[in-house]
Amino acid sequence: MCPCGGPLVTRYDLDRLRREVTPSVFAQRPPSMFRYRELLPLTEKSEPVTLGEGFTPLLPAPRFGAHAGLRNLWIKDEGVNPTGTFKARGAALGFTRLKELGARAVVIPTAGNAGGAWATYGARAGIPTVVYMPAIAPEINKAEVRMAGGELHVVDGLISDAGRLALQAAREKGYFDASTLKEPFRVEGKKTMGLEIAEQPGWRLPAAVLYPTGGGVGLIAMWKAFRELKELGWVEGPLPKMISVQAEGCAPVVRAWQEGQPESTFWEGAATVASGLCVPKPLGDRLTLQAVRESGGVAVSVSDADIVNAMKTLGRLEGIVASPEGAAAAAATITLRQQGVLGEDDLVVVLNTGSGLKYPHLMAE
Repeated sequence: MCPCGGPLVTRYDLDRLRREVTPSVFAQRPPSMFRYRELLPLTEKSEPVTLGEGFTPLLPAPRFGAHAGLRNLWIKDEGVNPTGTFKARGAALGFTRLKELGARAVVIPTAGNAGGAWATYGARAGIPTVVYMPAIAPEINKAEVRMAGGELHVVDGLISDAGRLALQAAREKGYFDASTLKEPFRVEGKKTMGLEIAEQPGWRLPAAVLYPTGGGVGLIAMWKAFRELKELGWVEGPLPKMISVQAEGCAPVVRAWQEGQPESTFWEGAATVASGLCVPKPLGDRLTLQAVRESGGVAVSVSDADIVNAMKTLGRLEGIVASPEGAAAAAATITLRQQGVLGEDDLVVVLNTGSGLKYPHLMAE
């Protein structure tokens, strides 16, 4: 983390990259996130810590699209990643670099899925991982950490409380603190979602990207990817509207966007069925709001009832078993189409950030 207290961001020599690399080179490589190594903070000697993450399918969703009033709706299904969520991307790149840098142990606070992913990739890298997780997190996330041999600390509170304990452990025991935006690797790993969204349709960008926002790192990362691609000259036309979707029971970014504030304030009494969205004060809120505003996007919240209904509807109409977080983004398409934020013929991409199979209690409903 920057000594100033702000997040670290990776910058690249894009002028040199433009001269040395063309997009066609990526198609000749295996379908994984590491195909974009020139746009990742890797060295020539970097050996990826990988379980096959990335290059997830970008699926047409015509029946759900018709339900929402959209003719060109696509869903980027991150649920097929190892550990069942997009968190695998940040963990894979994080441990690739941390192993190179000689990290001896890693600590991470999590709302659930990130803890499982980092414990799993820690096992892959041979680096001990310590996880602080709220008691309200899904039981499957806790089991995932234990299965991977991670040291799990269950916290009576929210992810903000887990974050304070993780920071204390990092200072007292010398663990590497992998909290959100305290190192640059998670952003760069998740940036590959944006690179894939551009490459998979033939280097054509959508009109809008809807992203379920807890910590907001994925949204920040994809906006960074789109801006880098534009600067490289690999994509044409306007960049996508970045749309931040939160749950009504925890919507600090939405409130800040509505009030025209540069960052959010702590959301008291945070509660939602989408545990990954239960982040009462995201560390990256300023960067998230900046991306939304720069792109001409919006921030919107949906109810828990709409989230659960969207999970059912995606399953019934498209056969996609979405996480509640991904279902929140899908549910938002209906409201935003009605409001005219999304046009009927717009190419719209919804991020399903994880598999609904990790939420059996909601599937049972």
